[in-house]
Amino acid sequence: MLETLKKLFGFSAAPAVDFKTLVAQGAILVDVRSQAEFAGGHIKGAINIPLDSLEANLHKLKDKQKPIITHCASGRRSGIAKGILASKGYAQVYNGGGWQGLKAKLS
Repeated sequence: MLETLKKLFGFSAAPAVDFKTLVAQGAILVDVRSQAEFAGGHIKGAINIPLDSLEANLHKLKDKQKPIITHCASGRRSGIAKGILASKGYAQVYNGGGWQGLKAKLS
């Protein structure tokens, strides 16, 4: 059951993702936290699309082939966002987990 939950939220035993390389190659960083959380600190260059408005704002993510890295505070909402985007046809979606951990991986 733990493995099922890990897969559901984007945490699987898949090979480690090189987020730094993805960003260097043009990946879009999507912060799915609330606007207030985003205003309190975020990764430079990230766009803020809160999870509860993600589906209504898919037009902001026009290229479904471009890599997208979702992130939030802990990785839970970004895992849900990854699932939503994948179900809408986005081909390369990665759960970056918590924004502070992701920020450290990108520096």
